[in-house]
Amino acid sequence: MRTASVVVAAAAAFAAVGGGLIVNSSPAKLTRLAIIAPAAAQPNDAAVYYRDPDGKPFYSSVPKKTADGRDYVAVPSADDVNFDKPPAAEHTSTTAADRRIKYYRNPMGLPDTSPTPKKDSMGMDYIPVYEGEDTDDGSVKLSPEKIQRTGVQSEPAIPRVIRTLVRAPGTIQLDERRISVISMRSESWIQKVANVTTGTKVTKGEPLMEIYSPAVASAAAEYLSTINSPVTSGNERYGRGSRQRLMNLDVPDAAITAIEKSRTVPIAVEWSAPRDGIVLERNAVEGMRAQPGDVLFRVADVSVVWAMIDVAERDLGAIAVGQPVIVRARSFPGRQFKGTISVIYPQVNRDTRTARVRVELANPDYALLPDMYVDANIDIGSPQPVLAVPENAVLDTGSRQAVLIDKGQGRFEPRDVKLGHRGNGYIEIREGVSKGERVVVSANFLIDAESNLKAALKGFSDAGGQP
Repeated sequence: MRTASVVVAAAAAFAAVGGGLIVNSSPAKLTRLAIIAPAAAQPNDAAVYYRDPDGKPFYSSVPKKTADGRDYVAVPSADDVNFDKPPAAEHTSTTAADRRIKYYRNPMGLPDTSPTPKKDSMGMDYIPVYEGEDTDDGSVKLSPEKIQRTGVQSEPAIPRVIRTLVRAPGTIQLDERRISVISMRSESWIQKVANVTTGTKVTKGEPLMEIYSPAVASAAAEYLSTINSPVTSGNERYGRGSRQRLMNLDVPDAAITAIEKSRTVPIAVEWSAPRDGIVLERNAVEGMRAQPGDVLFRVADVSVVWAMIDVAERDLGAIAVGQPVIVRARSFPGRQFKGTISVIYPQVNRDTRTARVRVELANPDYALLPDMYVDANIDIGSPQPVLAVPENAVLDTGSRQAVLIDKGQGRFEPRDVKLGHRGNGYIEIREGVSKGERVVVSANFLIDAESNLKAALKGFSDAGGQP
C-alpha cells in the first residue's frame, strides 16, 4: 500500500511538470516506473514576420540573422491583431482579476460587437475590449511594437518665428510722377533738333531743339522794352507781368535768363530737357510746324520705378502698406530688388480674382525697364515667435483641424486646434495645444483612424450594440 502511494504521488508530481508515467500492471512490480519525456511544445500560432532582437525598426518576412549572427525574433499573428497588445502571460492572473472584458469588437473595424468570444466570417477572432480601454476622450493606445512598425514620431510644440511669403507675378511700370511731356503752347516752327532719339539718356537742362514762335518773340520783345525803359530801369516790379507771359508760354528758365543778359530778342529759342531720364518718345522733326498741344518729346525718370504686382484675392487680408517686398526680374536671375508696398488698389479683377499692389523700387542703373516681367515675394510673417508645430502634424478635414497629443506610454489623444499663419514648414497654433506638449508628426493618420474607429464602436455600443 505504501508503494502504491509513492507511485501515485510520483505520478502526480510528474504530471504537474508535464511529464508522463507508465506503471507496470503487475502489483509486484509497482516500483518499476518509466519516465516519459514530454513532447516538444508546438507553437499555437505561426509567425507572420520576424523583427530585430534589439527592438530596432527592422523587419523580415522570412527567418533572418543580424549582422552579429543573432536570430530575428518571430512575431506570431496573435501579437499583431490589434493596436492593444494582450497582457503578458506572467500578468494574466492579475489582469484578469483587476480588469473585466466588457465586450468583443469586430477585428476588421466593422460596427459589430459581441458579449462573448466570436469569430467573423473569415475565421478571425473578435478582439476583447477591457474596462477602461474605451475612454470617453477618444484616445487610443498603441503597443511598443506597433509604434515602432508604423514609425510614429512626435515632437514638442514650441515658439517659433514663422516667415510667411506671398508669391505673385507682376510687371514694371513707370512712375507717373516722373514723366514730362514737352509740347508747345503756341504755334511754332522747329528750327533744329538735337542729336536725341528715343531711348537716349538725357540730363536736366540738356538742349533738345530750337524753335521759332511769333508769340514767344512778341512776349520777349515786350519784356525787354519793359526792363529797358528809362522809367522802369532798375525796378524789377514793372517787368514781372511781361516775364510771367514768357513763363506762361512754357519758355525754359535758361532761355529767359539768356534774354535778360543779352537784352535782345532771339530769333530761335532753345528748348531743354526738364529732368534727367530717358527719351520715351520723339516726334519733333526739323522744319515741322507744331500746333499748340502737340507732343514733341516725352522724357521719363526711371531711377525709381513701380512694380505692379497681382496678388490673389485670398491673400489680401495679410497685405498692408509698408510691408517689405523682394522683387526678382526674370532677365536678371540671382539679383534682388528691395522695395515696400506703397499702394493697394481698391479693386479686384473680376476675371483673374487678383488685386493690384504697387511697390516702389530704386533703379539706379536703369536695369528695370517698363513692361518687364518680375516675381515678387511679400513677407507677411511676424518677427515675434508664436507657438507652432510642423504642418504635417495637423489633420485637416476642411471643417475641423486637429492634432494628436502624445500622452506617453503609447497613449495618444486627438485634440481640436485653431490655426494661424503658415510658413517654413510650420503652422501657428492659436488654441488647443500648450507649450511643451508633444504632438505626433508622422503616422498620425493611422492613429486617427484607430481613434475614430474606437469612437464609432463606443457610439454603436452606447446605442445598444454593447451587451
